[in-house]
Amino acid sequence: MTTLHFSGFPRVGAKRELKFAQERYWRKELEEQDLLDLAKALRTRNWQHQAQADADFVSVGDFSFYDHILDLQVATGAIPARFGFDSQNLELDQFFQLARGNQCQFALEMTKWFDTNYHYLVPEFHADTEFKANPRHYLNQLQEAQALGYRAKPTLVGPLTFLWLGKEKSEGFNRLDLLPKLLPVYSQLLSALADAGAEWIQIDEPALTQDLPSAWLEAYQSCYAALSAVNAKLLFATYFGSVAEHAPWLKTLPVEGLHIDLVRAPEQLDAFSDYEKVLSVGVINGRNIWRANLNDLLDKLEPLQAARGDKLWLSTSCSLLHSPYDLSVEARLQEENPDLYSWLAFALQKSEELKVLKRALQQGRTSVRAELEASRVAAESRAASKQIHRHEVGQRLAALPANADQRKSPFAQRIKAQQEWLKLPLLPTTTIGSFPQTLEIRQARAAFRKGDLSLEQYERLMEKEIEFVVRQQEALDLDVLVHGEAERNDMVEYFGELLEGFAFTKFGWVQSYGSRCVKPPIIFGDVSRPQAMTVRWSAYAQSLTKRVMKGMLTGPVTILQWSFVRDDIRRETVCKQIALALNDEVRDLEKAGIKVIQIDEPAIREGLPLKRADWASYLQWAGEAFRLSYYGCEDSTQIHTHMCYSEFNDILAAIAALDADVITIETSRSDMELLTAFSAFKYPNDIGPGVYDIHSPRVPEQSEIEHLLRKALQVIPAERLWVNPDCGLKTRAWPETKAALENMLAVTKKLRAELSN
Repeated sequence: MTTLHFSGFPRVGAKRELKFAQERYWRKELEEQDLLDLAKALRTRNWQHQAQADADFVSVGDFSFYDHILDLQVATGAIPARFGFDSQNLELDQFFQLARGNQCQFALEMTKWFDTNYHYLVPEFHADTEFKANPRHYLNQLQEAQALGYRAKPTLVGPLTFLWLGKEKSEGFNRLDLLPKLLPVYSQLLSALADAGAEWIQIDEPALTQDLPSAWLEAYQSCYAALSAVNAKLLFATYFGSVAEHAPWLKTLPVEGLHIDLVRAPEQLDAFSDYEKVLSVGVINGRNIWRANLNDLLDKLEPLQAARGDKLWLSTSCSLLHSPYDLSVEARLQEENPDLYSWLAFALQKSEELKVLKRALQQGRTSVRAELEASRVAAESRAASKQIHRHEVGQRLAALPANADQRKSPFAQRIKAQQEWLKLPLLPTTTIGSFPQTLEIRQARAAFRKGDLSLEQYERLMEKEIEFVVRQQEALDLDVLVHGEAERNDMVEYFGELLEGFAFTKFGWVQSYGSRCVKPPIIFGDVSRPQAMTVRWSAYAQSLTKRVMKGMLTGPVTILQWSFVRDDIRRETVCKQIALALNDEVRDLEKAGIKVIQIDEPAIREGLPLKRADWASYLQWAGEAFRLSYYGCEDSTQIHTHMCYSEFNDILAAIAALDADVITIETSRSDMELLTAFSAFKYPNDIGPGVYDIHSPRVPEQSEIEHLLRKALQVIPAERLWVNPDCGLKTRAWPETKAALENMLAVTKKLRAELSN
């Protein structure tokens, strides 16, 4: 009998119930017990869906109030000592303070979970870090599921990936040296789950899909030899890439089963054809929304099942955390584009796809004849659709002149032309783009979408908000202003709605971090720009002030990475199509007198392949796409870009090759750590390191901002240094925004006075 199991399910609920409850709790509008009750109801619903899909095991431990790596820090006692909290008796408020910071401590650093748009909270490791087991998080969920009659499989990230994802916060040690202290704690966690009745425990080690140093690879055997003493069967899980090169020693690992990702790396199956234990194959894509071709999958799975029998397990490639919840609620999409709707599958539909595969393998294809026929029809419909390909888009790409992605002059020449008209002071100040999205703004957008506001009424409201934002910035005395992005629902969705080749859902939310959810567009066809997207708002904002107004665009790589992307052509081609559409916008902004233009690329590091051997190709086409978005600009037009919450140290040459005149980067949570690398690399253009963390509600003291700016001045020449927050201010409230910016400006003026003496 083929076993079906899950590695994880979306946490936030079908309609983001958890998000709204969390935020009400943070505003003290909801009692803790009410939040706990809602979370329990969401978990129960997830298990019901998994059971309805004929799952042999439901996944437990995957639910989190904020982040699963933060849960593991608590479970291992590895929370930062600087908070002064007791991991054995951590209160829910304290848990959220670790994630969001408080008035005394800045929050844990946040960065991307491998090459996804999910953000995890980075563990802080010191040479004297001590670990202590607290299995409560996993035990509670296991016992909840058992009480409901479900056969449950706890899932937690493995010890080597846990250490790999953390950072050394004291000098002179390697965090791998902590493994001997960590392993007994992991054994205690696993033993507690086994004692509570867990037959199988899934341990995720996705770090193995990256280029680990030899010492880390060598640690796997001894690590799992120690964990194998636990009285439960261990399923060693990898995903996001191939582990074929490690197959010889993985086959000898003392675990009872192995999970591999056959969506991202189908070729690796051959390397495990002779694996003698349970082989779990991730055949349904946990990260994209395209319906699987079930007939093609069965062609591959039937001989595998015949050879392996009950040692074959079926699952998604990875946790469904990265997938929207339910396609069936997308009535508008079904009505407007029934063909596209028939090509899609969200978490619940992916669960049903697994159910069909399991039944076909156990009872034959005739038992699911209707489902397989529907899958065939959808696949053929998509392949033959005339919605997808547009001849003129391909022609434009093919006709680009040689070196189209290169600026007319080098930076040293351009910056002189820019300074002649900008006339900015030393340490120029700006923000990253968005200002608080108030309830009134969101209500106005919602009313306009429903037809309760006319276009004229809506535009008047947006103009009023833009004027308010401009006046606030003038009062703060910022140097380069922004219009505040009141009209934008999301930095990617907004542009996708105005581009050809994109489609949208109403409830297709996925978690980005904490209570922050995004609704990625669906790129299903060739991309072009039918009309201007931002010019009207930026030009209006500029008309209100004599100060410099900055145009704001999302870059091609980020639009690609933060969308659900078509899989029938190369991602490189899609990205360059987006770049040329954005280039039309950049040229129109320039014509409208907006000559400082920020093209955000926070996702450029996220898109980096997990194996270094694939980096050069990706960085080449990603860089070319970014440069194509502004090709043909005048030297006097200043191009900015923004990047945040990723590690950039190892791709600085590629970032420099983007040739943006100014780069703004996140550095506050890492205490300006990243700037050291920029300095050592001798980054050639202007830099604006973020001087306070906008993802935390706390207002930074002037002393904190001054500390960070003085560190920046040690490595970046003052004439090339900009001052700005870490990221956009959309998620913050106005009182804290104004207070934080006032502190930022006060420190800047103090340092300007010092530098001018």
